[in-house]
Amino acid sequence: MSESASIDLTQAISARVKTEREARNWSLSELAERSGVSKAMISKIERGEASPTATVLGRLSGAFGLTLSTLLALAEQTGERLVRHADQALWQDPETGYTRRRISPPTGGVLELLEIELPAGVRVPYPSDAFVFQHQQIWVTQGVLTFREGSQAYRLEAGDCLQLGAPLECEFFNAGDEVCRYVVGLVRR
Repeated sequence: MSESASIDLTQAISARVKTEREARNWSLSELAERSGVSKAMISKIERGEASPTATVLGRLSGAFGLTLSTLLALAEQTGERLVRHADQALWQDPETGYTRRRISPPTGGVLELLEIELPAGVRVPYPSDAFVFQHQQIWVTQGVLTFREGSQAYRLEAGDCLQLGAPLECEFFNAGDEVCRYVVGLVRR
């Protein structure tokens, strides 16, 4: 994916956050209070001056009552049924280097496939409300992923697949020395 496509996705995310906030008639302060993200950071995101981290996007999407995946899918939506690998939306967390590639065509369908690359030593937490309206499975294709769901921890190796349970606070962690790659399959409830 080209750098300009990545910039376009960042701009689409910025616009979507603003659209969701305004659709609810919330002020920046109200979204900040509901999400736990500072008003200044939300303002920078909406103006396209800051690229939000995965954790920040998880908090914002939860405040909107959306999953992180839904928020990003709304930003990416085009209606095309075919998406070539070179054109798949790729987003990178500016803080951790975590990357999320949307494999599925951005049509807004009920099934969504994502490929995640989690760099060595990176830990990405999500609040439970980031998973509320979806069934989700994680299939590790490279490396080892430690996934914590509530108080339960799973060590997933290449080829392992885990179906998530009820929405709980969770954390994705790559304790290894190499990148961990996994595919997330989502179906909206």
